[in-house]
Amino acid sequence: MNNIVNNGKFLYASLNRFDNHSLVSFFNSLGVKTKVENDNRVFPASDRAEEIISALHDYLHKSRVEIKFNSAVKKVLAVNNRVSGVIIDDNNKVAGENVLIATGGLSYKHTGSTGDGFRMAKELGHFIEPPRPALVPLVAGEKWVRQLQGLSLQNINVQAVLREKVIAEQIGKLLFTHFGVSGPAILKLSSLINKCLPSSLALKIDLFPSTSTTQLDAQLIELFKNNHGKYLKNAVSDLIPPKMLPLIQTFTGIDILKQVDQITREEREKLACSLKKITLTIKGARPLNEAMITAGGIDTDEINPTSMESKIVRGLFFAGEVIDVDALTGGFNLQIAFSTGYLSGVSINKNSE
Repeated sequence: MNNIVNNGKFLYASLNRFDNHSLVSFFNSLGVKTKVENDNRVFPASDRAEEIISALHDYLHKSRVEIKFNSAVKKVLAVNNRVSGVIIDDNNKVAGENVLIATGGLSYKHTGSTGDGFRMAKELGHFIEPPRPALVPLVAGEKWVRQLQGLSLQNINVQAVLREKVIAEQIGKLLFTHFGVSGPAILKLSSLINKCLPSSLALKIDLFPSTSTTQLDAQLIELFKNNHGKYLKNAVSDLIPPKMLPLIQTFTGIDILKQVDQITREEREKLACSLKKITLTIKGARPLNEAMITAGGIDTDEINPTSMESKIVRGLFFAGEVIDVDALTGGFNLQIAFSTGYLSGVSINKNSE
């Protein structure tokens, strides 16, 4: 639950009913062998996503589920607050006492995530928490980030600061891009701060989170002693990524062509402090279509958490990203989709008995 960003309590019932062990067992029962990799992430042993799709397709076929291709749903029909079916894009009606909306969010539109689920739920009286990008790269205001494009930093600490208060923090990998920053640490951070955007945030980057400023200063003293007569840029080339060296003057005002013997104590200490607190101004996030997931969605207060059925329209169910729930990276969003989908299915089956 610690990895769920929004409305984690709402998911208690669905995650308890169908947890990660249940999901792995389900795919194993379909003949999909799995493996556990870094951070306990589970993948098909074959490393082929197609194997998952094929297994699900075969399972549906054996269960005699009718799949209608090229039949986009235009509208969900309801009479007296009770589902009666759907209208598809050829204007034909498909009757039904239960409808499950599992259309995803607005991320990666080329996969079919067009936001139709939000529209259909809204038409039936549901409140939609405005969709926003999550697990998404961030846009920086400083132009100098372009000079670092492609630079990847491992095991750095990054803090999001709003009005001098740290509101989120992550340790991990960071990647500089032509527009700002990305990488696992930034993607996770973006989900924790997306409600604050587009307010301008400060991003504090610590290149050496396991080393104090005093310890880093001591390392610089030793480096300068062992590189007597050398330019600063050459003396610190093993400590600071080469691509970042030209920006030392931007961060500190110190000329990198200055000999280390001529660098004052104050300049050295300033360099140590700067490497522990590189600051960026975050202007916002990249567009929703570039986000890994969509935050926001159908208000959880209007959904029964023990069945995933609408509290407004009987026979209307929801699952996955269309609901106002989201989590960090690591397979947690997929688990939410499978768990809410399973609970919806079980509930629909009960309704049909």
